[in-house]
Amino acid sequence: GIRDDLRRHQENEESRFKLHQHFNHMASSQAANINLFLPVLLSPSASQVLRQVKSDFGELATDELDRGFQIEYWGPRDGNGLLGDHTKLYGTDSDIAIAYRDNTANRDLCLWLIEHKLTESDFTKCRGLTSSNNTTKANCDKSFAELLGNMHLCYYHEARQFKYWEITAKNLSFFRNHKGYSACPFKGGTNQLWRNQLLGLAVEEDETLPFKRVYFSVVKHPENGYLDKAINQYRALIGDNDKFSVLTSSDVVNAAKAVGDPQLDRWTAWYKDLYKV
Repeated sequence: GIRDDLRRHQENEESRFKLHQHFNHMASSQAANINLFLPVLLSPSASQVLRQVKSDFGELATDELDRGFQIEYWGPRDGNGLLGDHTKLYGTDSDIAIAYRDNTANRDLCLWLIEHKLTESDFTKCRGLTSSNNTTKANCDKSFAELLGNMHLCYYHEARQFKYWEITAKNLSFFRNHKGYSACPFKGGTNQLWRNQLLGLAVEEDETLPFKRVYFSVVKHPENGYLDKAINQYRALIGDNDKFSVLTSSDVVNAAKAVGDPQLDRWTAWYKDLYKV
């Protein structure tokens, strides 16, 4: 039921995205993400569902992005992106971005970035560490403080000219427990969490964008415990900052089921059977 809307989203120059190589496979996280969120976001009951899984959610901002959402979001599509890492082949993006007005008196416009995982055993790791072009891999064992003090030690910064460390330096209070890291904390699975969070921070700082606050969540299959190690390491680094959260696909499905919408009921039955949630 969402295929025509997905095609429309894909044909729009402002929201076009790259399909993953194995998009047509049942275990594709990209497809599972679309199957999870689009039936909700395109439903008249969207706000009612999402309020149950995000405590500050007021109303879906259907006048922003493409009817309130965008798949594989990476901000304005000019140049190399807000993090300076976008090419035709790769770059940091959020699996889905949801624009909404919060439930405060001001009804602030906010953005919710989501990274969706299905069967993966870890998050995407730092490729600078494994790149054959990186001849200074020993620098990856430098402490957080050393890397922050001399960003040129990082291959991503020096050779690739990505803005990761620059944005980190501007938001050091967010990474409140960084002093406890004797080596780069981003060379493992926390790398993807870090980059997605930096995207959110960069969106907040960009005065050309309308979003007052940006939040980032991981949505994972309820039986996937492999990701918990990286998630816990990242939570420790940021001191459980409330701009990062974790929920499961079951949380979304159960919230939709609770609304009592017959169309959503048909979808939840289908999703639960296919993805075993």
